Amino acid sequence: MALRIKSRWHNDEGERSLEEIAGALAFISWRIAKEKAINLHGEDFIYETDEQRMAVIVEYLIFQLQIIDRIAHQRLGLNEEERRQLVIAVARHLAGHLQDNSVDLFGPGDYVTPFIDKLNERGMEYAEFNYTEDGPSYPFMRHLGYEIQQIMGETQANRWVIDQVMDKDGPNVDREISRAIDNLFD
Repeated sequence: MALRIKSRWHNDEGERSLEEIAGALAFISWRIAKEKAINLHGEDFIYETDEQRMAVIVEYLIFQLQIIDRIAHQRLGLNEEERRQLVIAVARHLAGHLQDNSVDLFGPGDYVTPFIDKLNERGMEYAEFNYTEDGPSYPFMRHLGYEIQQIMGETQANRWVIDQVMDKDGPNVDREISRAIDNLFD
């Protein structure tokens, strides 16, 4: 079943601030990441724990933030300061969603700091990969698949998860978040 994402403003009148757009992008990113984690289970890949499932969601969130950054740079005509503001605001909103959901699942704790640390680490890794008008390059997509494979493990049930992520879920995430960006900035 396809995820239905509302990515148009209810009231088309007026300009939206980067902060408002960032909040909408973070909400959409969270829904996409959660749906992709659920989809992996639906494709008969096995999660051992809720922590493992949340780690997969985090990888999808980071992947989407990288796409948002690349699209902001390549297509939106934002200057460097606006691009930086957008990416930081989306990251801040994503951290809030992660914190709220993690507290609900795992109890009180600081879930933001590890997320930001991983976001910075992955940001340096993804910086090596290309993103074009056609979407993420093969190495860009492979990195997402590899990181999810590391989380899921290479048991008999999970050893093909990298193929699922690279061939189906990753390209679908790119299309969905790209469409949302275009609609929200329209």
